[in-house]
Amino acid sequence: MTIKELARALDLSITTVSRALNGYGDVSEQTRQRVLEAARRLGYQPNPLGQRLRKGRTEAVGLVIPAPPGEFADPFFLELAAGLGEGLSQHGLDLLVTACAPGPEELRCYRRLVEGRRVDAVVLARTRRQDERILYLAERGVPFVAHGRSSDVQHPFPYVDVDGTHGFYVAARHLLALGHRRIGIINAPQELNFSHHRFEGYRKALIEAGLPQEERLLVQGDLTEEGGYRAMHRLLGAPDPPTAVLCANDLMAIGAMHLLREQGLRAGRDISVIGYDDIPMARFTDPPLTTLRQPIRQAGRRLVKMLVSYMSGVAAEKLQEVWLPELVLRGSAGPPGGRTDSARPDR
Repeated sequence: MTIKELARALDLSITTVSRALNGYGDVSEQTRQRVLEAARRLGYQPNPLGQRLRKGRTEAVGLVIPAPPGEFADPFFLELAAGLGEGLSQHGLDLLVTACAPGPEELRCYRRLVEGRRVDAVVLARTRRQDERILYLAERGVPFVAHGRSSDVQHPFPYVDVDGTHGFYVAARHLLALGHRRIGIINAPQELNFSHHRFEGYRKALIEAGLPQEERLLVQGDLTEEGGYRAMHRLLGAPDPPTAVLCANDLMAIGAMHLLREQGLRAGRDISVIGYDDIPMARFTDPPLTTLRQPIRQAGRRLVKMLVSYMSGVAAEKLQEVWLPELVLRGSAGPPGGRTDSARPDR
């Protein structure tokens, strides 16, 4: 039984039940006894995450969104936060979300959260190959879980990751099967761990097809729509531009498609575009975006369960999962030159 179910059985709020169980003085003795009796009768056992967090007194888990000023509303993080919030609410706990610019300021955000005792556990996302956030949290002994791996960090930690190597391999093979031979890539910043995984999948597919890896078709973006717009502009300016482009996230793919429209071109007919994430707006672009779906909200809920297990004493090495993404075919990817589109829109 969860605290949410106990609260429902008593027709009380989760907050009231939580505070009654933990002896807060603002709950009447009559209510407290009623809650304790029901907990005994129904077999409710407080979970270790809630117990430990309450010892820290914040009853909150932190999530820092690495976002440039004015870019707070990245759909990836909104979906992840939604999943985390759903998972934490099952335990009567809160999610504290803040945003900081990537770089040195981001680590200062973590210091303020941890050393200011604003949170008692942390969820990381968009892990880096050498991730100073992970090293800091490990050194401080702060419980944390991550969405993503970190290839150069030796300290074991719980994570959920989605196999970007497999994803871009499958996506590149789909484009090759459609007849494309000049496939570009708008990748994420190199310090991010997943950018290397996705590039490896792309490279593997080209090697198997006997195609060269052309440097002029490799562009780095900043995971924003504007970054995708600028990157596609560079690709179109190449002497022999690509007929298809893989983008490291949906936002950059949407920005790239915007540039195509400005140039009088159409995604899926003149140049194919494939994104990554399957954010909600991907279905409603024109044409709808072919993309690799990763279950972001589900991952958020799973990370909460991992945090509970980790704080119960389960070894971090046993809490490391890599999921496979799914290629979702819509209208933005088709054969080169606007031949018959074999993609099957899902709306």
